[in-house]
Amino acid sequence: MAVGKVTFTREERDQLAKVLWMLNWISVVTGVIIFSLGLFIKVEIQKQRDVMSDQDILYVPHMLIATGLVACCINFLGGKICYDCVDGAKFTRWKLVMLPYIVCTFCFTFCVLVGALLCYSMRSQLEDSLQLGLRGAMRYYKDTDTPGRCYLKRTLDLLQIQFECCGNAGYKDWFAVQWVSNRYLDMTSPRVLDRLRSNVEGKYLMDGVPFSCCNTFSPRPCIQHQLTNNSAHFSYRHQTDRLNLWTRGCRQVLLEHYTGILQSTGLIVLLIWLFELLVLTGVRYLQTAMENLLLLGDLDSESDGWILENSLAETARWNLNVIKNLGKCYNVDDDEDPNINVPRSQESQGEPTTSEVTLRRKDQTRHLPL
Repeated sequence: MAVGKVTFTREERDQLAKVLWMLNWISVVTGVIIFSLGLFIKVEIQKQRDVMSDQDILYVPHMLIATGLVACCINFLGGKICYDCVDGAKFTRWKLVMLPYIVCTFCFTFCVLVGALLCYSMRSQLEDSLQLGLRGAMRYYKDTDTPGRCYLKRTLDLLQIQFECCGNAGYKDWFAVQWVSNRYLDMTSPRVLDRLRSNVEGKYLMDGVPFSCCNTFSPRPCIQHQLTNNSAHFSYRHQTDRLNLWTRGCRQVLLEHYTGILQSTGLIVLLIWLFELLVLTGVRYLQTAMENLLLLGDLDSESDGWILENSLAETARWNLNVIKNLGKCYNVDDDEDPNINVPRSQESQGEPTTSEVTLRRKDQTRHLPL
């Protein structure tokens, strides 16, 4: 029994072909949208590539870009096919192409769904990449005279000012790294030397942060040094006076920024997937209806269209039998092989087997009189 069987008149078939022609052209536009969304995500990630690790997190935008390009090509071809299906004579040119086209469209539609789901599953990988990347960028913040790292100070300062954040998880992360270069330290000062000697790795650590961590909405001038020393500043309590610095870490801020973009993109791609699924269903009805029409021979008669010619169980059983019988064509015919289909009951009943009969004939031949 066919799944989703619908009977179409000639007017209904022509109307379906015209609607599908229009929908395929709309699908070309949706393909451009998917391509643009993938390109936008890639550009946004590339903007902060200096504070991300080398983990491969660009597979989602790359997949969206490729899917968008394929969508434009497939739907352009689908529009041409549906336009020719209005005329039954022109459909014969596309008869052999329709089924492969539908299979390719189904695979493409599945890729659109996968792309939408990947937009929602990218958060954990993005968080790990930001955590490792920000940690490394903060470690090299002081290397303004080292080739390949001289730009990290500017990158981190602009990042903290633009996104109003400080450090990796918070401003205290700067306490664990040396963010002041040795070229700007007075090595003759006993205080500086004592601080360097007090650290196992010989780093100049202090309870201070770069100027970009200062909160621009603070009512007082920014305090960025001796943040944990209340007596070093007038009317200052570092436990409660949080208006002085940005309290949120850059990892969380960037993660929320990219998560919002990815969730919006995933929702748009999911809606496009539903639209493409509708178009695919219509094309399948049109294909089966036109093929049945050619079998009838009367282009003006009614014809049936369906999604599956048989039920799901019958289709699965038929495909399973096809897979099982793929290698049988290479087997030798059972009637021509004397060693096949020899019942084992012959040995139990005392009947000679084929090999025993052959040996007996040889012995009899030897004892025959000359």
